[in-house]
Amino acid sequence: MRRSHYAGLISETHVGSKVVLEGWVNRRRDLGGLIFIDLRDREGLVQVVVNPGSPAYKNAERVRSEWVLRVEGSVRARPADQINPKLKSGKIEVAAELLEVLSEAKTPPFPLDTAWRGEAEAEINEDLRLKYRFLDLRRKEMQEKLGLRHRTTKAIWDFLDNEGFIQVETPFLTRSTPEGARDYLVPFRQEPGSFYALPQSPQLFKQMLMVAGLDRYFQIARCFRDEDLRKDRQPDFTQLDIEMSFADQEDILSLNERLMSHVFKQALGHELPLPFPRMTYAEAMNKYGSDKPDLRFGLEFADLTGLFKEGQFRAFAGAEAVKALVVPRAVSRKDIDRLEAVAKRQQAAGLSWARVEESGFSGGIAKFLEPIRDRVLPLTGAKPGDTLLFVAGPWKTAVDALGTVRLELGEMLGLIGEGYKFLWVVDFPLLEFDQEKKTYTYMHHPFTSPNPGDLPLLDTDPGRVRALAYDLVLNGSEVGGGSIRIHRQELQTKMFRVLGISDEEAKEKFGFFLEALSFGAPPHGGIAWGLDRLLAMMSGASSIREVIAFPKNKEGRDPLTGAPSRVSREQLAELGLSTGVRDG
Repeated sequence: MRRSHYAGLISETHVGSKVVLEGWVNRRRDLGGLIFIDLRDREGLVQVVVNPGSPAYKNAERVRSEWVLRVEGSVRARPADQINPKLKSGKIEVAAELLEVLSEAKTPPFPLDTAWRGEAEAEINEDLRLKYRFLDLRRKEMQEKLGLRHRTTKAIWDFLDNEGFIQVETPFLTRSTPEGARDYLVPFRQEPGSFYALPQSPQLFKQMLMVAGLDRYFQIARCFRDEDLRKDRQPDFTQLDIEMSFADQEDILSLNERLMSHVFKQALGHELPLPFPRMTYAEAMNKYGSDKPDLRFGLEFADLTGLFKEGQFRAFAGAEAVKALVVPRAVSRKDIDRLEAVAKRQQAAGLSWARVEESGFSGGIAKFLEPIRDRVLPLTGAKPGDTLLFVAGPWKTAVDALGTVRLELGEMLGLIGEGYKFLWVVDFPLLEFDQEKKTYTYMHHPFTSPNPGDLPLLDTDPGRVRALAYDLVLNGSEVGGGSIRIHRQELQTKMFRVLGISDEEAKEKFGFFLEALSFGAPPHGGIAWGLDRLLAMMSGASSIREVIAFPKNKEGRDPLTGAPSRVSREQLAELGLSTGVRDG
């Protein structure tokens, strides 16, 4: 008989039962005759007691931490004074009758046992952890995070299956199409000079599945983007991909709210209030300086543009926008200088300020505010003891800069609360103007449908066209984004032209997709969740690397396998490639 129970699931209900356990030695203690072994598996640990007269004693004497054992024995209640309240199995122990060493182990390069005993872990260097990821994953924290990932994925499958969705796998090897980041390219051996691209998303394939009549599709999809890395990015990552036919924006938002609520209930036991609040892109930018505002704290902006238009303060009078933020305390000059540096990193000319006193304003630009004091205070809601911060300039620069200052203040003042604050941001601009290229580019992707009410503007003023696009925001991070798609070939062709893509280029890059649209495409739309990012937030992890079994490090490398690595000249020659490093 092999294992009969998980060690961490043994409880008082098993007292008197014979059990067979298999796992790792978390810790061994020799107390002058009696040997105690904490045996661990993914569900936790249980105390194994080996008496000197037991046939298991000889092997128990030599075991060490992280050895793999098979133990047979009887479950018994612990004496009252030996109960361990930190363990699920703390009220019982297993009296060993047989003990077999299945595998010996070297001493690990960092502790693995601490958290399993209910004790705080010391910080471990991340690259060391990733180099020995097979050991790092034995730690309690990592086992719990992967368990959460499993429960989340299962909840997604269960919900979408019940809603009539069909899971379909889409190709990993496809053609390169512009989606906002650089592609990872794979050389095609049979035709030197031709390349596959790894998919940045399954976007075109899932739209063609709608043309194919699949109606409701989903996939836990692997995606690849060659972009600069941050704590919430990986070269290869996972997203939940959803697409629906004959659905409008309301259908998609409602479905995703119910899905997210189901996931949080099943995976965390947490109830989410529905529906999620909504905010237009313009409102989010004007109030919070971000299209993904963190609603766990306030500090909304006041718009004082009109107040300064005819004023004497030249720096504000000619500005496209003047935005103000009220800090509910006096801010030191040192902190103001720190906040100004934050604003300047967002291209702002500076950060103006003034303190609100009982008798008026002091410091900074106080003299320019005094003449309009009776108008400034009602517009901002500022009270004595507060500090006012201002950014003036082009609208986008002003809101971006003050938005970054707001986030910095949230951290500085400890304003960011606990919990999960979801938000839908809607009515994004369809396009944005690229000043360098002097042409319009897409805000989301080139397959997003314009708002039907704005279609005439596509010819006359493309920058004012709103998109049928929506982002799902959680605690200041985008965890999902999607749109209603263009489903008519003529509108998709027109969209390409607005983006500066000629008919010839569109046919060369997207001919297969345009042809698909000509065969009767239904109205459709969808969304993709950043599953790694969502899981990191659900688990309280500081980085998505903590919820991925085998991630890359901050430099995009894998310390475990040594990837990426160089390849032989023979491999390169077979592919018709030369790097100038290994070859030549």
